[in-house]
Amino acid sequence: MECHYCESSADIVVEREGIRVGVCERHFREQMEELSESEWVRDIEDELDIDRAE
Repeated sequence: MECHYCESSADIVVEREGIRVGVCERHFREQMEELSESEWVRDIEDELDIDRAE
């Protein structure tokens, strides 16, 4: 399976309700970085009271 964003081989593949999507490591890391900076994730961290090791 190819990465959803480029033509590289997908390193990670997820499936939901019969739909499969794959991403390469580079694009997975980019998406995780974007998510980590999002307000949505900060709200969840506040709700869960998550402490991160520095």
